[in-house]
Amino acid sequence: MLKFFSRQERTRNLILVVFAIIMAVSLVIFYAPGRNSASATPATNTEVLARVGSDDVTVGDLQLIKDSYMQMFGGQISLAQLGGDKRFLDGLIRDRVIAQEAARLGLAASDAEVADKIRKQFKDASGKFVGFDRYKESVVSRYGSIERFERQIRDQVAAEKLQAFVTAGVRVSETEVQDDYKRKNSSFQLVYVPVTAAKLAEKIQPSEEELRAYFDQHKTEYRILESQKKVRYLFIDQAKAGEKLQISDDDLRAAYDSLAPDKKQAGVRVQQIVFKVARPDLDPQVRAKAETLLTQLRGASGGSPVTEEAFATAAKGNSEDPATAKGGGWLPVPFKRDPNKANELYDRMMDMQEGEMSDVVKFGTNYYILRRGPSVPKTFEAAKPELLASQRNSRAYAVAAQLAARAETRLKETKDFQKVAQELAAEANMAPAQMVKETPYIKPGDDVPEIGSNQKFEEAIAPLENPNDVGVRTGVRNGFAIPMLLDKREPRIPEYEEVRDKIAQALKQERAKSQLEQRANELATSAASAGDLKTAAEKMGLEAKTEEAYKIGAPLGEAGTGPAADDAIYALKEGEVTRPAVRIGDNWVVIGAIKRTEADLAEFAKQRDQLMQTALSALRNQVFDDYITAVQARMQREGRITINKEVLAKVSEDEPAAAPPRRAPRIPGQQ
Repeated sequence: MLKFFSRQERTRNLILVVFAIIMAVSLVIFYAPGRNSASATPATNTEVLARVGSDDVTVGDLQLIKDSYMQMFGGQISLAQLGGDKRFLDGLIRDRVIAQEAARLGLAASDAEVADKIRKQFKDASGKFVGFDRYKESVVSRYGSIERFERQIRDQVAAEKLQAFVTAGVRVSETEVQDDYKRKNSSFQLVYVPVTAAKLAEKIQPSEEELRAYFDQHKTEYRILESQKKVRYLFIDQAKAGEKLQISDDDLRAAYDSLAPDKKQAGVRVQQIVFKVARPDLDPQVRAKAETLLTQLRGASGGSPVTEEAFATAAKGNSEDPATAKGGGWLPVPFKRDPNKANELYDRMMDMQEGEMSDVVKFGTNYYILRRGPSVPKTFEAAKPELLASQRNSRAYAVAAQLAARAETRLKETKDFQKVAQELAAEANMAPAQMVKETPYIKPGDDVPEIGSNQKFEEAIAPLENPNDVGVRTGVRNGFAIPMLLDKREPRIPEYEEVRDKIAQALKQERAKSQLEQRANELATSAASAGDLKTAAEKMGLEAKTEEAYKIGAPLGEAGTGPAADDAIYALKEGEVTRPAVRIGDNWVVIGAIKRTEADLAEFAKQRDQLMQTALSALRNQVFDDYITAVQARMQREGRITINKEVLAKVSEDEPAAAPPRRAPRIPGQQ
């Protein structure tokens, strides 16, 4: 069981991140303001992407998930950075497996259960169902059809019932939970010495003869399989080109006037009443207190929006947040939704009408009642810095692009970089020497100095075959580049001198890696105690580092962390050194415990119920996950899960992919 806790601890952060993304995506889907029908309607392509038992997973289902991610990240993170379409599809397939397994066991959701869940999710401020028309409008605009949305609700209910059934017999003992608490909350003052290949390699100095011998033995590994090109390019710095631009207040005023109404808002004012839960066992009482006050406020309003005066009076008399209570519950600054970072507590305010109150909301360990106040306009003066930066950036791009176009034309005419740089330097706001740059010999995929790995730059130089061929202008980091080919080398085995530095580094690393474990254990043996470890490390040319309040599971500085390190550290008594040395990844580390402080079991007693519940939930999730994985594997063996690879390839061909949530995004409950 303790091994389970250890594994669960290391996967918990990933699970929480994935869950947070699921919920954030869901919030975006349901609550995103001002979306037109074109952007809100998910893909309706019914082409079959996969078949799971009797169910089809369509291209439209996949596109809905991907659209949700694009909306969530606002285009700032490409889907390609997060994974692939296949991983999205895996999540959708898993959903269908769960739904079918629930049906097989007689645990499918009934119509009454689905209707009850929908009524609870779609409530107005008074707690009543919003009505079919509003429900239909919201669901169709986000999911394309009521049928698709209600299928997801049905699957969600079935999944909850199946998980409850599968994990009904799961239990955790107090001893196991207490042992896990002690492991996580004992702290250590450590001294540790990373023994890395990079550190040992610094002291290895192979002779020239050894380097040449190594090259002779490995020269085919350094074969250059693609043509290399040496390129000179003229660089136009976008930021420098924009520095000379003068943008008048009239231009900024015009830009301000053209902003969409939601962009002219500084946010909305929010009032809150906070009920703090001092101990887990008091949670039901605190919630009941909050619910009672909410009922009183709604009853006093007679169904109308609650006035700020009435809410302020209630806040002053009941809120346990002194910072806001004395001011009538008002947050000190207006709240504005950040499209790049979901706020699970206050985001709901943006979708409520002035005077509306939320239900009782639990966030963290506290309960909240929230009231939306008036919108706060963003004045021209407040918006001016943002407008200036935006206008300067957009105009700088246009100026730099225009200069790059002229530079391209002149370079093709003259082939003379110095002359063209002199002609355009003043307008580019750059010195001619800053504009003319050269690359080393490069091939596709190489990291080009000052440009990086840039596909557009590679495409621009790809057609250049003869010296003095000039390519088209292309966008690069911070501006534009116009390339010209200087020289080209065909694929070949390079000469020793070309790769000498690489050879030296490879040989040093190879020798260092072969010595790592031996050197680390020599260090561990030479240190009689933790107090001696620093001196022993210095004698070997290694550096000792310290951690003052280390807890199991945290990274040990640059050494990192791992199960072996966790076990070794937890087993240390004061003054002891790990023997043998501990391997973390490709490196080794020797660790000494200067001081050990055991976990406070009195604090465990206070948190016992919550810790027991958390451990039980984690174990149930793991058991359910293992169960569904086994069911899915069985269905695959039986041929009941098939993927149309041709359709998947076609879907993935022209757009970046992303890593999906474990399951398809769900619409969260409304206020």
